[in-house]
Formats: sequence, structure tokens, C-alpha cells
Amino acid sequence: MKIYILFATLFFILFGCKTSDIHKQEKQTDELLTKIQKQTFKYFWEGAEETSGLARERIHMDGIYPQNDEDVITMGGSGFGLMSILVGVERKFIEPQQAEQRLKKSLTYLANLPRFKGAFAHWYVGPTSQVKAFGNKDDGGDIVETAFLAQALICVREFYKNGNTDHKEIAKLADDIWKGIDWNHYTNGKDVLFWHWSPEHEFGMNHPIQGYDECLITYVLAASSPTHPISKQVYINGWARNGQIKSDIKKYEISTVAKHNAAPGEIGPLFWAHYSFLGLNPNGLKDEYVDYGLITKNHTLINIEHAKQNPKNYIGYGPEKGWGLTASYSTSGYDAHHPNNDKGVISPTAALSSIPYTPKESISFANYLFDKLGDKVWGEYGFYDAYSETDNWFPKQYLAIDQGPIVVMIENYRSKMLWNLFMNAPEIKIGLKKLSFSND
Repeated sequence: MKIYILFATLFFILFGCKTSDIHKQEKQTDELLTKIQKQTFKYFWEGAEETSGLARERIHMDGIYPQNDEDVITMGGSGFGLMSILVGVERKFIEPQQAEQRLKKSLTYLANLPRFKGAFAHWYVGPTSQVKAFGNKDDGGDIVETAFLAQALICVREFYKNGNTDHKEIAKLADDIWKGIDWNHYTNGKDVLFWHWSPEHEFGMNHPIQGYDECLITYVLAASSPTHPISKQVYINGWARNGQIKSDIKKYEISTVAKHNAAPGEIGPLFWAHYSFLGLNPNGLKDEYVDYGLITKNHTLINIEHAKQNPKNYIGYGPEKGWGLTASYSTSGYDAHHPNNDKGVISPTAALSSIPYTPKESISFANYLFDKLGDKVWGEYGFYDAYSETDNWFPKQYLAIDQGPIVVMIENYRSKMLWNLFMNAPEIKIGLKKLSFSND
């Protein structure tokens, strides 16, 4: 009996304490992720533009807006915001009734905006519903921003479609907008999708959408549309470049898998691994040419390795410190950061939104921000958009397109919620099959 007690005691000491430590660490991580999600969610809830309830393009805590665009709403960011509201319901950040009221308001507003063959412009002025041109000739439909929004509309519809009368009303509002998008128009009669079209300039921007960058979701939705679909050949010739999307190029001895729309041998900003994959689950997702789970994972690993090697010796870089280069504010204005354009600026969305691909490194980064930088990088709507320890630069500014993926991708890591909603939509299953995707 004494021997049994001795062995039992030793077993508890060796394994019981270890198990307790693991549970404690898991609880701490869970609380950390909830804290980040809840605070970042406020950007789309408390910080929303009042007339529409949709996402402001930017929020500057100092109240200074050089472009006088504090009331401008962004369609892509608003899509991310709609998905964030679904997370807010599930995580009990808000009451279900609050979400339903906001969604009815926002979807009704969207349904009444000026559209271009069913597609939305990049920007609108919230109080007036007028289009705000994004650039020269870019004053009409933006099919990529529309895709980011449509991805969310499908998630909203799937979330509410089997509920009560109010829920079904929300689902129908979302469904009607999604089905009204004329994807095929944006081919201009060719085997490729074009990014822009407007009544005045038509296809004057002449920007064909080809892989690889953030735009895969545009082709998936266009092929999945039950009303205005594209053919498989548009995908093959356009996005996949007749198979030339494949690449055997390596960066830091890590395969890039696909040819990035960047300088030869280089990769793009890390948001390319996020925007299309807020609803579209890349894990196990393969077409006839490439493995998208591997593309997104390796894109992230290359960023981590770049921070480890830190060729320019920036302060605060490292796998357990600051890592992740993407498009964000910069010390010299807005810029698309990547290893070949590294200005010592880290944007928290890059690492945090990569958490499904590299959870250990993403969580370490979050802890580093809280433990080392604290209020320099953390504010009313979560982590600020970007910072540079090297330049002692810590602006208190936010961008919708960077805040949204944080909420959504953390949730996909925790529960696969948005992935499940989107991937189980009937027309998405049909569209992926049409494009010869396999989904393990």
C-alpha cells in the first residue's frame, strides 16, 4: 500500500502539475484572444459610420483626417465588419437583437447604394450615399472590393437563413444583394476578370485580375454565382494564367508555391494570405495547379524567417517579437510592406490574422505587444494599425481593412466559424467543384 501511494504521489508530481500548467496556459491564451477580438470588434460596432452602420475607411484617434474622409465607408472593410458582427454575437460581445437591428440597417443601406452592374464602388460617403472616387477613372464598380463584401453577405445569409422571421428577413436582404452582382459583365467578353468598370470610363482602368495576390475570392464567387456566373475558362486563363501561376521559386529556402504579383523571386504583402481566406478555408484547398493551404502557410513562414534574419537590423524584429509585413500606414505614408520593401514598420494585423497558419508565433507576437509595448500600440479599438520601434513611431490610427481580419481570423482559428458558414453554402460548393477544386 505504501508503494502504491508513493507511485501515485510521484505520478501526480510528474504529470499532474504539468497538466495543470497546460490548462492554465490554455486559459490564458483563450482570455488573450477574447480580449483582442472584443476590443478590435469595437471598431465596427462603436466606431461605425452612423448613417449606414458600416465600416469607416479609417479612424484617427487625434481627429485629424488629411483627406477629410472621416465619413467615408469602405466596401471591403464593411464586409469584414459584417463578419465581425457575427463573431460578436457568438462571443456574446453584443446581444443578438442588437446585431439584428444593425444588420437590417446596414443591409438596407447597401441595397439602396448606387451600383455598377450590381457591383459596389470602393468608397462611398456615408451620410449622402454618393460614390467617392478611389482614384483617376476609379469612380465605378470595384469587383474585388465587392467580392470581399459578398463573401460576408453569404456568411450572414447562412447564419440567419434557418431562424425566425426577422432572421429570414436579414438572410433575404443579404442574398438579394449577392445575387444581384453581375460578375460576368466584368470579363468584358474576355477570359479574365477586370477589376474596374464605370459608366463614364467603362473598362478604361484595364486592370486584369491574375494570380497570385489577394483576389482569389473574386474568381470563386464569380464562378459560384447562381445568376451571373463566369465560365471555368475565365478562371483558367485569368487567375491561373493557364497554369503559369505555379512557381518553384523559394524565399529563405521556403517554397512560394505560386507566382506572386511582385518583383521576380519576391512575395507580396501578407494581407494576400488573409482577405480571400476570411470565408474561404485554404486548408486542404487545391485546384489543378496549386495548394492554397501551402501558399498561405509558407507566405507566413517566409515573413517569420525574414524577421528572424532581420537583414536591416531593425529594432524589435524576431519570431517571438515583431514580425509580419503587410499594407498599412508607414513612416512615409500608406505603403505595401513585404521583405523586398521593408521599412521597419510592423502592422499587428499581419501576424495576428495569420494565427490559423502559425498559432504559436502569432500568440507570441500578441504577448510581446502587450508585455513590451503596451499602450503605445493598444487603444480603444484594439492594436493600432502600425508602428516602428526603430523610428520610435507609434501613431494612434486605425484602418478598417486591417482591423477586420484580426477578429475574423482569430475566430477561424478558435472555431472555424466563418470558414464553416462560407464553405457550407450550397453555391460555393458548386462553384469550387466547377473550378475543379478539391477540398480535403
